[in-house]
Amino acid sequence: MKIATFNVNGVNGRLPRLLEWLRETRPDIACLQELKTDDTKFPAAALASAGYHAIWHGQRAHHGVAIVSREMPVERRRGLPGGEGDAQARYLEADVCELVVASIYLPNGNPQPGPKFDYKLAWFERLIEHAETLHDSDMPVVLAGDLNVVPTDADIYNPWPWREDAVMQPETRAAWRRLLAQGWTDTARKLHPREKMYTYWVHADAYRRNAGFRMDFVLANASAAAKLVEAGVDAEYRGREKPSDHAPAWITLEHVAPKQ
Repeated sequence: MKIATFNVNGVNGRLPRLLEWLRETRPDIACLQELKTDDTKFPAAALASAGYHAIWHGQRAHHGVAIVSREMPVERRRGLPGGEGDAQARYLEADVCELVVASIYLPNGNPQPGPKFDYKLAWFERLIEHAETLHDSDMPVVLAGDLNVVPTDADIYNPWPWREDAVMQPETRAAWRRLLAQGWTDTARKLHPREKMYTYWVHADAYRRNAGFRMDFVLANASAAAKLVEAGVDAEYRGREKPSDHAPAWITLEHVAPKQ
């Protein structure tokens, strides 16, 4: 089973690229972020024609997450616990086959310091708290998305120009480490501990120079990590016409059967 995450940076504006990627790489499940559309304009029909069911949590012009799958995803949660009054569409969780899957778009947090950075850290805390309840599940669980963190200096082409960015701050990295300390496996680093596996390039020239960041992740609990076979990044899609500024990251797991 192939599970992917893709920050599409506008699902309708990038729909040709999304459909192209789905057709060419054929993931079984894809978690999408930064839809930038309200619920009524999500391209469910186009995805259905491509062979994918979908659930989504949209927001006009900003944020938004979705889970698309060859098997029907069954929604478990929309938004994180503790978010009363938080209208930002950043978290969606579903049962798909015999998996629990979450699509995550963690706040960017810039400029920092300031209220946006405070919101980022508070949201991260809510994710950590909820993730702990998921990790201990007997079911395989996958958290996939744009987490807006560069975990180490090895995950960016050159940390110096970005040292003031919210994705590089000690508080952001500390939150990431506390998340992983629950027992989550960073699947790309598990299988490729020393490779440059960037998933984001700020502009086309940065992509040509491979001046990238690793900010998109597929995390697995112990049950899912035991089934891990492969992990990769479809970096070439960043170089196509009118692309997202992110590339899809993906894993494959040993076969997970659909629910009966």
